[in-house]
Amino acid sequence: MSSHAGFHSLHEETTASIPVWGDLPAWLRGSLIRNGPGAFSFPDGSDVNHWFDGLAMLYRFTFDPGDRANSVSSGDGDAVHYRNRFLRSDAYDAATSGEFEGGFATGETTLRSRLATFLTEPYDNANIVAERIGDEYVALTESPRGIGFDPNTLATTGHVDREGAAPSGQLSCAHFKRDPATGALVTVDTEFGRTNRYHVTAWTRDGERHHVGSVDTDEPAYMHSFALTPRYVVLTEFPLRLDPRRFLKPGRQPPFIEQFEWEPDRGTRIVVLDRTTGDVVADPTTDPFFGFHHVNAFERDGGTEVVFDLETIPDATAIDSLYLENVRAGEMGTMAGRIERFAVDLGSGTGADRYGGGDAAVSRESLYDGGSALPTASPARWCRPHRYVYAMGMDTPVTEWARRVVKVDAETSAVTTFDGGGDYFGEPLFVPAPDGEAEDDGVVLTVALDVDAERSRLLVLDGETLTERARATLPHAVPFDFHGRYFPELRAASGE
Repeated sequence: MSSHAGFHSLHEETTASIPVWGDLPAWLRGSLIRNGPGAFSFPDGSDVNHWFDGLAMLYRFTFDPGDRANSVSSGDGDAVHYRNRFLRSDAYDAATSGEFEGGFATGETTLRSRLATFLTEPYDNANIVAERIGDEYVALTESPRGIGFDPNTLATTGHVDREGAAPSGQLSCAHFKRDPATGALVTVDTEFGRTNRYHVTAWTRDGERHHVGSVDTDEPAYMHSFALTPRYVVLTEFPLRLDPRRFLKPGRQPPFIEQFEWEPDRGTRIVVLDRTTGDVVADPTTDPFFGFHHVNAFERDGGTEVVFDLETIPDATAIDSLYLENVRAGEMGTMAGRIERFAVDLGSGTGADRYGGGDAAVSRESLYDGGSALPTASPARWCRPHRYVYAMGMDTPVTEWARRVVKVDAETSAVTTFDGGGDYFGEPLFVPAPDGEAEDDGVVLTVALDVDAERSRLLVLDGETLTERARATLPHAVPFDFHGRYFPELRAASGE
């Protein structure tokens, strides 16, 4: 395998019960479902040009502590039940038949195909993350069209579109945000029109969708995620902007993402929207920067200050650095980020005039500038103050994929690292122990690639120390994927 073997295509779909070396916590009985690009080319089919355009593949890891039939390690008989499967989307059908016309950064498009994509057949290569909406499990991408799947077999069950009277749009933040206190699942869609708008909507715990509020914008920005607190939704409108009129020009045009232009003179607009009233309570502008992933957000000083952690990079050139010809050659450009903390003072005033809006101010500080990617926080701390951030550790300047996992202490600036069990590492996800007292009482799950063995491993690390607790070696090497979710309700008894 090459030095960047994580950008290969995996065509094999497998079901296996894998023995575990080490010991799984007795409480770790749910399933990790990961999503990401599974293949970039198909025999007698199509090729894609960019990491973001790989055809969606789901991976399910179901933890089974004490499965003695599979014991090979310390005698506890722990096992991981593994399955991987492509999403059977329209994009998958087109790619496997050689008719894939384009995606996020692949292929040119005509006016007819652009209008069809926006109005009648939204792009459905849902390769970014998996979520639960009500009782349905859905794979998501950056269009308001998800793909439902069976969480046990990973079989595709059909399209899941926005339903109800709440407004939607042509683009969507790929990352929804869940409020653990209410169970609400919030998202942001972008609507192109005579007036361009960001629409904030939310699903209740039962899957009913309603409108929270909308924000006007002259030229929509590319936003992959946003931040959520108990009272507010926070949009970071980066200066990577799109004039929607470009889509109405005749003839062939470059791929979707190349329609956006970097306009640093605009700065970065921070929009704070009240979740109850739908009003914008602050929209200050700060220095230009770009980012993909918000870690978490919370409130201070009685809700007059909103704090969010975001992984930033100086500009949007990281997108260009992730074309396959670049990453396979080890030319990864500015992909490594830094984890920063932003605090938005909502402004002076009292009573009904408490939120002045016009005198809102933004401050920022660095939490970790050693090179990071795909940062996460404990789901037990979502919408609440958090102390720890887990991320892939990148060298700077970037010439290699992530060689380590890092744990950043936002209070002390201490950094803990792990670099065993493989050559390259994917997104680390923290799973809190049900009865844990400390914020880092739990485990970190990450998938590592061993280049020489041509295998990937699921690693279970101690949440406090990042020492390895257990590992399970997969029957193949998994391409570098994007994001995962741990679902405690998906247990081996229901899935095997």
